[in-house]
Amino acid sequence: MAGLFITFEGPDGSGKTTIAALVAEALKNKGIDVVLTREPGGIEIAEQIRKIILDPKNTAMDERTEALLYAAARRQHLIEKVLPALKENKIVICDRFVDSSLVYQGVGRGIGIDKVYEMNLFAIEGIMPDFTVFFDIDPKLGLERTKKDDNRTLDRLDLEDISFHQKVYDGYMEVVERFKERIICIDASQSIEEVKRDVMNLIEDHIQ
Repeated sequence: MAGLFITFEGPDGSGKTTIAALVAEALKNKGIDVVLTREPGGIEIAEQIRKIILDPKNTAMDERTEALLYAAARRQHLIEKVLPALKENKIVICDRFVDSSLVYQGVGRGIGIDKVYEMNLFAIEGIMPDFTVFFDIDPKLGLERTKKDDNRTLDRLDLEDISFHQKVYDGYMEVVERFKERIICIDASQSIEEVKRDVMNLIEDHIQ
């Protein structure tokens, strides 16, 4: 079986991180070689960049600085972790990738989707996921979930008001339409078990 690069996308509180862990475990139990990772982060250098980006104290950070830091972390993570795993024919499940930058910085921060995409093409050299699962949920419901999550540490993006998160969701809708041949939508308002089932069905369809 050839390597498969799958990314999970969605607003804050969509449950994608929880489902990513459950799906990776289920695939491993089936004897499938899976690498579960995240952005920004996944490797030491990218995790250091993550701390800078998400530190609540860094409120003075310029929006383009933020976008460039995400792209830098993405590049290092791709080269150091994702591509080697794909060369070993593993399935890589990545919690967020370039689509997050398109919507959070491109739309949420007002830089523009095209400008952020061009910036990231330099970082990823045109390497895109085989497919992307979008966890579709109303941003208000997503934020309610994050507030109820006692295990979650609030970061700089969590401090943004609902209007920012609504912009992000609207941006996702635009990105989903633009890349509809790659992005598959899942109803993330369902129960964890229902969402996990839907995602497992998608992945199993691609590896058969």
